[in-house]
Amino acid sequence: MTTRQSTSVPPFAELAMPAQDLYRYVRERRLGWPSLKTMLARLVTFGGGLALTVYATREMVAVVSVGQVSVLQWVIVALFTITFAWIALTPAGAVAGVFFGGVRRRAAGDGGVEQRTALVMPIYNENPAGTFAALDGMATALLERDAAQGFEIFVLSDTNNPDIYVKETAAYHVLREKLGEQMRVWYRRRADNIGRKVGNLQDFITRWGGRYDFMVVLDADSILAPDTLVTLVREIAADPNLGLLQTVPQLVGGRTLFARLQQFAGRIYGPIIARGIASWQGDDGNYWGHNAIMRVGAFAGAAGLPVLPGKKPFGGAILSHDFVEAALLRRAGWAVRMLPTLGGSWEDSPPSLLDSAARDRRWAQGNIQHLAVMSSHGFTWSNRAHMCIGVMSYLASPLWFALIVVGLATAGQIATQQYEYFTDELSLFPRWPLFDSERMIELFVVTMATTKILGVLRAFVDRELLRTVNPLRVVLGAVAETVLSALYAPIMMMMQVRQISEIFVGQDSGWSTQTRKHSRTPWAALFRRHWLQTLAGIAVSVVLVYVSPPLFLWMVPALAGLVCALPLSAASGSVVLAKIARALGMLTVPEEVAVPKVVALRDESEARFEELLDGVTVGRLLSDELARQRHFAAVQPRPAPTRGHPDVMFITARAKLADAHTAAEALAWLTPPEQLAVLGDRDLFQALLRLVNPDVPDQPVALRSA
Repeated sequence: MTTRQSTSVPPFAELAMPAQDLYRYVRERRLGWPSLKTMLARLVTFGGGLALTVYATREMVAVVSVGQVSVLQWVIVALFTITFAWIALTPAGAVAGVFFGGVRRRAAGDGGVEQRTALVMPIYNENPAGTFAALDGMATALLERDAAQGFEIFVLSDTNNPDIYVKETAAYHVLREKLGEQMRVWYRRRADNIGRKVGNLQDFITRWGGRYDFMVVLDADSILAPDTLVTLVREIAADPNLGLLQTVPQLVGGRTLFARLQQFAGRIYGPIIARGIASWQGDDGNYWGHNAIMRVGAFAGAAGLPVLPGKKPFGGAILSHDFVEAALLRRAGWAVRMLPTLGGSWEDSPPSLLDSAARDRRWAQGNIQHLAVMSSHGFTWSNRAHMCIGVMSYLASPLWFALIVVGLATAGQIATQQYEYFTDELSLFPRWPLFDSERMIELFVVTMATTKILGVLRAFVDRELLRTVNPLRVVLGAVAETVLSALYAPIMMMMQVRQISEIFVGQDSGWSTQTRKHSRTPWAALFRRHWLQTLAGIAVSVVLVYVSPPLFLWMVPALAGLVCALPLSAASGSVVLAKIARALGMLTVPEEVAVPKVVALRDESEARFEELLDGVTVGRLLSDELARQRHFAAVQPRPAPTRGHPDVMFITARAKLADAHTAAEALAWLTPPEQLAVLGDRDLFQALLRLVNPDVPDQPVALRSA
């Protein structure tokens, strides 16, 4: 084994990142009082949400108290109160955002930046053409703006697919050669991806964190405009107390119906919601895991995550790490803020309903895990509120489901049971069993519609949006989005009920690659995922038509979504329907009418990378010396095995190579982890190469700069 330092990484600049104790903390930096504007925004958001909940609950109590009240009706009131309280926060926060949502910029002027900032992109089995194209687009845009000084690109790979790994190293060299000395590009792949994304970033910080003042954390689909990147650096540099600054990513580039639906909703309703959140959180802000800049020293010193005790899914590594990291930063005295009015921050949308559900499964487990973290010592109540809202975003589905089930049971009880209308009490009137389910639904609908109405009204004063999208199109798009969302909501509710059930019985979400590009889902797969929802929709419809026709009419939108779950799910991933909507001017956002320069650069670069990486395989390294040299120039030295813990994949790969007579035979025998061992060790690859050419000398592959 060789220990030669790879040329794909800079010299080590180590920085300690100790794991924090969640339940014992001595505050060293005093937290200041929130501003008057922040306190007023909190009063409007939480006080307003409470007032709405009290009013709605009183209305519900008055409704069920007209006649004889059953136990089931009181259960409905309790479930209604809990779910309504969570829903009421959004419109109350939106109102707070209207009045108190402006966030003051700290930096003045429009000069460049001097601090060294890493554009950090953790990746895991992603399409290298897409990820490196995004980095290429951002770098090119910065260079065209003459603002690349101080920025470096650092790709942190946790990829464990050998075919993707060789494409990553090839893409790295393409980008490095293109940018040259104008912007440094670094690449590191971990041999053991302990801790998932958290461990990936921690490894970067502890090895190279001392090299950088700040880091912008990116997802594999993140794209930020050059002005946005420069503003982030200048803002955090201008305030030495600022530890993290979060942008509000918009969705862009949707090519399916579901993606267009999501990006329209985010563009119209997202800004008003984001302004509301920013108004009440103040310096006690949240972190969404990407498209944010942070002070590396502060993050290293305050945000090291511990491993939670117990078994998965509640114990183990913290999955939704971002909320906890923000809370830890704030606990240590660092400000965590959001800039809701700063544009130029984008990401991709899941292409279909099922792709969104797959991502939600991991997010659901991470958010439910916060139940074990919310009581941590020293967290601000604002950070605890963020976690509570995150938990409720997934627990709301089981609560909604329970509310519907109990409501149906109540309707059935009233319709089928015999009641004692005249009791022993002296009364001129009978005691009627009443339940006004329509009133309950009205309260929910009006509350949820408030945020959408405010979002549309805000859109009418959005000059950037109105320059490219006709106001009538905005209204028609909002109507279409509301109808489609109402149809998809019960399907998503049923899927989340299943996800939460799996979590509470101890089923782990695992770690799978997120789907970025949609491929058509076979009808058989759709049937397996949605047959229960369809059957439930049909069964409930039949029961309601019999026991309560008025309630059936009120629930037609939800029931229609369940009954039509299969075709709706198929339609969500339809590119054809998305093109039809685009042709009709429906669900249109400014970014598709006037494509931002950095997004256009990414798309052009992705096409070039796809062409360049076509044919880059493990076999290609055996026949192409230059490709082989470039690959091993990006390989990190294999970690030395510790006593009692040998590198099993290395040992078995070496044994198989010794037994094989041809390279094809060896590659057929090697498992993916064993192939990774070969691709990560020059000596092992040399043994594979000798199976192709016995005259190859018995020595490591020469390392040359490429």
